[in-house]
Amino acid sequence: MKVVLNRNLLAAAACLMAMILASVADAERGEQLFQLCSQCHGVDGGGNQLALAPSIAGLDLWYVRRQLEKFRSGIRGAHPGDIAGLRMHPMALQLVKDEDLEVVAAYVASMPVVKPEPTLEGGDAARGSELFKVCATCHGADGKGNEQLFGPPLNHASDWYLFAQLEKFRSGVRGADPRDAQGALMRPMAMSLPDEQAMKDAIAHIMTLAR
Repeated sequence: MKVVLNRNLLAAAACLMAMILASVADAERGEQLFQLCSQCHGVDGGGNQLALAPSIAGLDLWYVRRQLEKFRSGIRGAHPGDIAGLRMHPMALQLVKDEDLEVVAAYVASMPVVKPEPTLEGGDAARGSELFKVCATCHGADGKGNEQLFGPPLNHASDWYLFAQLEKFRSGVRGADPRDAQGALMRPMAMSLPDEQAMKDAIAHIMTLAR
């Protein structure tokens, strides 16, 4: 009986060790692959507006994975009006294996959040809090997102990036591909903000939300 028990314990320990080693290997591979991303998004994932690269550190795994899949397949980043997306598409194509896509997404999600300083001017956060109520349905009142409703976290996003994405959704540069079901849901939400001032106001409110 003791022999069988010892054998079971050894097998369980060996299995656990294999899982730990695999996890370490995945993390190292993710960090290695992120070196390509860091050229635009920064070593800390905090983004670079001049490179049109938003802050991505600490984004939810499911969202990073989904966006990389979209960039890789051309669902996102193929529109001629999407300069930043056209840069991301070939980058995502470097992730040939699904396993590579998964580990780099996991690495990005594991990075400490970097909340960028506001850069947009002229937004009214108080008015934006009212405008944001429709956004909160999917993104949460705290801006932390909701995977079940495909709403990514917004509360540590770059404000210039949020403004650019709203413009893209409104114009059809993003979310108009028939394969992009989630983007199609976002387009009418973006268009509910009647003008540039409303977009700035909503974003000003988002920038007040703490992680």
